[in-house]
Amino acid sequence: MPVEIRRAKSNETAEVAAVFIASQGDALPFLRALHTDEETIAFIREDVFTKDDVWVAHDGVHIVGMMALAGTHIDHLYLLPSHYRRGVGTRLMAKAKELHPENLTLYAFAVNTRARAFYEHHGFVPLEFGDGSGNEAGQPDVLYEWRGAPP
Repeated sequence: MPVEIRRAKSNETAEVAAVFIASQGDALPFLRALHTDEETIAFIREDVFTKDDVWVAHDGVHIVGMMALAGTHIDHLYLLPSHYRRGVGTRLMAKAKELHPENLTLYAFAVNTRARAFYEHHGFVPLEFGDGSGNEAGQPDVLYEWRGAPP
């Protein structure tokens, strides 16, 4: 089935949280140890959906990917593990670039080599490397930036 990229609906917080939880469990197991599923669902509902512009990838039946934008900063981009390397992340990234054609930023954990390769493939370059003191996981991270065409 083709995947549609669209804004999340307010009644989709649980399904978006399920993508978030599944992806973190696969790619970032150390994050899963920080919060219960119930805490993560509440975070998605009460924080992400109220502060960010949330987009989803929907395959006609289920949400298979999610992206949350805080202005020009990509706060979250997660896919169901079964949908890695199918172009879903690329389509979400294309939406972010369409919405903010001048520049975007995001953080990735330094150990998440798969995500870092994805971002670098899409033109993001590292700006600074953190020691982990700036995030709740205490894990070293990388601030990335993408610069599009000037206005």
